[in-house]
Amino acid sequence: MSTTSTPLTLNGAQVILRMLELHGVKHVFGLPGETTIGWYKEWQESSGIEYVLTRDERTASFAAEAYAKITGRPCVLEAPSPGVTHCTPGITEAYLSSVPVIYFSSDIPINQDKRHGLTGIDQTALYASISKESFYLTNVKDIPFMMRRAFRVATSGRPAPVHIRVPINIFHDTAEITDLYAEADYQVYPAHRPVADHSKIRQAIKALLAAKKPVIICGQGALISRASEAVLELAELLQIPVGTTTPGKGTIAETHPLSLRVIGARGGMDYSNAYVRDADTVFFVGTNTDSSGTDHWKLYGDPSSKTFLQLDVAEGHVGNNFPLAVGLVGDARASLDYIVALIKAEHPGISRAKIDLNPIKRTALDAVFNSNIPMPAGTVSPVKLTQALDAMLPDNAIVTAEPGVSAIFPSALLSLRKAGRRYITNYSMGALGYSVPAGIGAAFANDGPVISFTGDGSLAFVLGDFETIRRSGKNITVILTRNDTYGWIRGEAVLLDNVDVPWTTEFGAVDYLKVAEGFGFKTARIASEADIETTLREAIAHEGASFIEIMVPSQDKVIPFVPAWVRVAKERNLPYFS
Repeated sequence: MSTTSTPLTLNGAQVILRMLELHGVKHVFGLPGETTIGWYKEWQESSGIEYVLTRDERTASFAAEAYAKITGRPCVLEAPSPGVTHCTPGITEAYLSSVPVIYFSSDIPINQDKRHGLTGIDQTALYASISKESFYLTNVKDIPFMMRRAFRVATSGRPAPVHIRVPINIFHDTAEITDLYAEADYQVYPAHRPVADHSKIRQAIKALLAAKKPVIICGQGALISRASEAVLELAELLQIPVGTTTPGKGTIAETHPLSLRVIGARGGMDYSNAYVRDADTVFFVGTNTDSSGTDHWKLYGDPSSKTFLQLDVAEGHVGNNFPLAVGLVGDARASLDYIVALIKAEHPGISRAKIDLNPIKRTALDAVFNSNIPMPAGTVSPVKLTQALDAMLPDNAIVTAEPGVSAIFPSALLSLRKAGRRYITNYSMGALGYSVPAGIGAAFANDGPVISFTGDGSLAFVLGDFETIRRSGKNITVILTRNDTYGWIRGEAVLLDNVDVPWTTEFGAVDYLKVAEGFGFKTARIASEADIETTLREAIAHEGASFIEIMVPSQDKVIPFVPAWVRVAKERNLPYFS
């Protein structure tokens, strides 16, 4: 690696653009502001990086997070000072989901906020708690160093966002630059792959070999590490079933004989949750063992009855919620590769009875698909919708979903037939208004069609960015599972808190098809089960923006795959899926 041989006199905007190009950046998501005009001027004249204009900074932030998830590369986000606070939902999700986003926020001139300049706020302090680092660029000469550090910090260890605050004058100020270069390691993540302590790896192997009914549980950390092949190799070698949290969905193909599919409280089915509850040894890989993935830490029963192992690159996650026999701090893929190599070298004749979970899974899925629970008048079964989509979903498609009814059914019922991150949710923070922006980010990261499941509570946050979708020309289908209520909150209130009339959750009807048509979408309404297949096929085949509305029951009327709710449904003799 060499620095610039001859000093170059450049302004700050030029230096930022050159450094982004050197780091392999292809897209930047953002929204314009007057504090950033100096950057745009240079951008238009001298850079081929594509600027993806959104209509809301929240959309840009969620789109950047999803883009980074799909590509395995840090994504760049930018916002002006008036909208700087609007990016907090996406940056928070990225921070909690271990996703590297390089976030530039432009600002009024240095110290002008102390004179109460319009749009001035301490941006550094605002983002310090939801970023690995929050930088303040105060001179042009430091930009190459600070940007190399930003990419290094964002992609190393536990990946996460880095915030860079850029006063307006920095775009115009000039300096002699001699260090225009990037470090190749930090253009992807994880940048480094530390292997867990070797002696602890041997302890973990001993525990796995001694287990009678072990299970591997993968969170999204396994996807972040691109550890699918390593997980599968270990699972096949020792014949250990693999379950995933909802964010970890797709770590291995869900049609594989050893796949348990999703477990936990957000899409886990009775058979998969029962299997892990009965396991004697649980090996957590890349999961922080949060509340939704563990049914509020009740999923595994009495912790003293099991042997727990945990592998994670984040030290703070290891042993945080369950007592561990062995805690491993390291990259998932590298550490699992070493575990497999040791087992093969030291136990060359190892052989285990083959396990095939496919009959159990097929029975459970067929029981749901064929249950034919009567739907309330005017609604259509979300099970039938998901079943039809599962049968036709192309391998190169990406599905995004909100953390409500729109995610629960595909989390449980969609079968990812190839390993990889092709199902995106925001179950780390869980803010509404995620799936449509995530669909935009996914569409720029991937050539295949994108299907975004949303609810009407969430859709209201992002309708303006229907224009972004239409302008992009991307094949994005938005499926609105509509019930005219904040259904998740209504479900919690009615089922768990015994609220008879949850008056805070109901809102008025909107003609969403007319709204979508106004933005130039191809639209359709699914009014009966007979409409589902044709409507889905036409939308996915349409090379452009599509919108489908389907009325579904609220979560307190027909109970989805949420264990706490299902327990109440059984007590009250309510219809439920499990």
